[in-house]
Amino acid sequence: MAASPTLRRRRLARQLLTLRAARGMTVDAVSKEAKKRRPDRPWSAAKVTRIENRQVQKVREADLLALLDVYNVTDSKERAAYVKLAKEASQTGWWVGYRDVLGSGTYVDLETEATELLTIEIGYVPGLLQEEGYARAVVIGSGVRDDTEVDRRVEARMIRRAILDRPDAPHLVALIDETAIRKIPVQVREAQIRHLLVPRPRVEVRIIPDAAGPHPALSGGATIMRFPHDPSVVYLEQTSGGQFLEEPEEVTHHEALFHAVKEVALSRNETVALLESAIRTA
Repeated sequence: MAASPTLRRRRLARQLLTLRAARGMTVDAVSKEAKKRRPDRPWSAAKVTRIENRQVQKVREADLLALLDVYNVTDSKERAAYVKLAKEASQTGWWVGYRDVLGSGTYVDLETEATELLTIEIGYVPGLLQEEGYARAVVIGSGVRDDTEVDRRVEARMIRRAILDRPDAPHLVALIDETAIRKIPVQVREAQIRHLLVPRPRVEVRIIPDAAGPHPALSGGATIMRFPHDPSVVYLEQTSGGQFLEEPEEVTHHEALFHAVKEVALSRNETVALLESAIRTA
């Protein structure tokens, strides 16, 4: 499984915050104590806060060890584990080379280490299940006109798709509104639908039929990302950029919403029948 630097940064920040809370210390008190131990390093309450809020891309080993001293973490194996975690958190993945089209790449980064992806899509087929021709149509349809940028976005999407071919591929459950199927351009419809019909052991596609009427996700889709050793994250895609939700009650809400929508979705066999019918009528 690929390591996610974003997930490592979240874990490191969460663990350091837990250590501080266990000691009952304010960020101001921590910065003063850290300064005593490492007077050669700049310290402030704001710096401690930035580390805990994941605003520091790379936590230097000297700073990390100073914090561990303040928090009385003396076990050599535990300290080494923190140093390893910080190093992994500062690494970069393939998506860095596509920042011009992926932005920060946070979503793609987290996606690489998810063991389960639960997604609801209303207007289009999920990115991981897009055939190249359809992906190109989606990018152009979003308003991108520059040929080079279109190529870059499609290329990045095809690279993303490779996680489904890994031996440790995440379990993907995609609930796709029937509206999205109808909106597939005619010239790529058959190829895209056949791509959806390809059997994949770790992929479950379920169509939300028009006959289901209004359902809880009509206002927009969402993706729940689950990880083996870290809390789940919900991603809401928006026209002005995505939003990540991490609070337990927010995740629980979207998990309940996902299962409510799944209840009205077609079964696997019914989904196959609808997709095959869509090919015949294309």
